[in-house]
Amino acid sequence: MKKIILIVAAFLLVFPLAAFAADITVAGAANVQFTLDDLTAEFTKETGINVKTVIGSSGKLTSQIENGAPFDIFLSADMKYPDTLYKEGFSLRSPRIYVYGTLVLWTMKDLDLSKGVNVLNDAAIRKIALANPQQAPYGREAVNALKFYTLYDQLQKKLVLGESISQTNQFITTGAADIGFTAESVVLAPNMKDKGKWVEVDPQSYKPIAQGVIVLRYAEKEHSKEAREFYDFLFSGPAQEIFKKYGYKLP
Repeated sequence: MKKIILIVAAFLLVFPLAAFAADITVAGAANVQFTLDDLTAEFTKETGINVKTVIGSSGKLTSQIENGAPFDIFLSADMKYPDTLYKEGFSLRSPRIYVYGTLVLWTMKDLDLSKGVNVLNDAAIRKIALANPQQAPYGREAVNALKFYTLYDQLQKKLVLGESISQTNQFITTGAADIGFTAESVVLAPNMKDKGKWVEVDPQSYKPIAQGVIVLRYAEKEHSKEAREFYDFLFSGPAQEIFKKYGYKLP
């Protein structure tokens, strides 16, 4: 018996309890993709809990959750989708704003971005990328910005819709679109910040992009403690410094 206890003790020294912590799965809107890399690395370093991420448009991720996807936490690009999930009973707790996102114009071309959104009138611009406004909040607010400047009707034929911010970024970086609307968190990402040039869209031209997080019922059944730790971590000092690094505004 003593031998068995010694073996177990030695095993735990080599493989601490943190190594057996349950993984959690975090579904994140495409604008938080790069930010989540830093957040999950810091969280795992602090807690030993591993985090798997699934990235997509907020609308598509919501549909997946409604159809039984095994996600523990959902970081949306707005409050509409997590509010819907809460009302439908997919969470025991109402969503909370974790950041406010910033909309930018981004291009790989030699365009005069000092004009702001009015640069889109440039004859050299034939295709303008934005995320599908029916699925992605950043795309929806890009449309609002165009309408604010009374440009939407005249530019509608030039719009190229991505399924999410991720696909929109591909259109911009590959030159499939001359310019596009994306999130500031994308252009500040380490692997993106030296690509092309960008300018913030006047925040008065679109509604504030309040991004909501929600703990899902799946987590309550499977990984309640771990999911709650990650949720709390999002509002901690280290996490908020990471959010600020990627251009997000804190609530």
